[in-house]
Amino acid sequence: MNRRSSSIRIFIVEDDPMYIRLAKYTAELNSEHEVSVFQTGQECLDNLFLNPDIISLDYSLSDMTGKKILEKIKAYNSNIGVIILSGQSDVSVAVELLKFGAYDYIEKNEDAKDRFQKALENIKSKINLQQEVEELKDKLGHKYSFEHTVIGHSPIIQKMLKLLQKAIKTNISVSITGETGSGKEIAARLIHYNSERRKGKFVAVNVSAIPKELLESELFGHEKGAFTGANTRKLGQFELADKGSLFLDEIADLDFSMQAKLLRAIQEREIVRVGGIQTIKFDTRIIVATHKDLSREVELGNFREDLYYRLLGLPVHVPPLRERGSDILLLMRHFLNEFTEVNKLGKITVDKKAKEKLMSYHFPGNVRELKATIELAAVMSEDNHIKAEDINFNSPKKSSYFLNKELTLKEFNSNIIHHFLEKYDRDILLVAKKLDIGKSTIYRMLKEENSSFK
Repeated sequence: MNRRSSSIRIFIVEDDPMYIRLAKYTAELNSEHEVSVFQTGQECLDNLFLNPDIISLDYSLSDMTGKKILEKIKAYNSNIGVIILSGQSDVSVAVELLKFGAYDYIEKNEDAKDRFQKALENIKSKINLQQEVEELKDKLGHKYSFEHTVIGHSPIIQKMLKLLQKAIKTNISVSITGETGSGKEIAARLIHYNSERRKGKFVAVNVSAIPKELLESELFGHEKGAFTGANTRKLGQFELADKGSLFLDEIADLDFSMQAKLLRAIQEREIVRVGGIQTIKFDTRIIVATHKDLSREVELGNFREDLYYRLLGLPVHVPPLRERGSDILLLMRHFLNEFTEVNKLGKITVDKKAKEKLMSYHFPGNVRELKATIELAAVMSEDNHIKAEDINFNSPKKSSYFLNKELTLKEFNSNIIHHFLEKYDRDILLVAKKLDIGKSTIYRMLKEENSSFK
């Protein structure tokens, strides 16, 4: 007989006929409870394969002690809620059994029925909460599955995906590079939620957003009274991420003095809270990210070389949007569908010139900027149809934009041409005149970049 998905399976292990009837009657007041009765400890242990959720256990059975049975139950599955029913009122016995993992210790007296019923309900609430947590984790795993998260078929994004798929197979540290807005944290979450650590927490810390004098406390925690304002003990992010993943964003901005402390923590796999003396072991996967060239920061003396090699692990580069070709249009449709669904706008179409305008733009804000641009275009559009004039780029003007990027000469040329195409509304003849180049040069560049665009 199949077990109902909503049911709670309860074992009653008891050899006193009166308490068998009491416990069974109380448990069966709820029709969702499936109750089985056993009169010896061994019978209970022999049936643990049925995976009970709750066990009501008599402390003084004929074949073995309640403590011995409790130990074996917890060794089989520590999540089973065990309620001890006992004729003894010895507090030391109760405390010992609670330390060994019993959920409650109930003396067999006139209050036993009410206390037993309350204990059952409390354990059920705990089980339901655990199920909700697991469901949320499953939803997060689904949200960050490769097929639902990574939008794009360009060769450069497929290369990144292959590296991410390698990363999820081991616990190797991962260092992610890429421009601001390109999706570095999403890449980190993909690694976590598709790895064996997905049951643990994903803890993200933006190193550059925390004042350097507070960063040690944030990462390692602090003890009560460690400094002015430390009124309680605080767990650090390393502890919170135990059995999970710790994502350190903008790691290149880490203060030099903190770099030595981070290096020691990673080497020893242990930390000491600020103001504390106890060493705390942790089992945490480290994923770091930066928009800077970390090896260059080492050369400049801004980043420790030994820490660099500790963190490097598997390097993953998240490409800028402008290098992803027609992925721009796939992402456009994805963001548009999301926005229209949330705002109940109905289907919105995009005309060819609007698509061409998107494809010719350099997107300094990357995927983040594309999302904002598309959402604004959806709002500005008439009759659920986005035209070229609905596409507005609002990137901050940076006169040194081209020179701030380390690009090839071909990439510099492409960016300059795109800049002027945007400035002069894609008037190729005018742009060719302004740049003193042949119009065929511009046509050839656009053809190469948009070879997959139709």
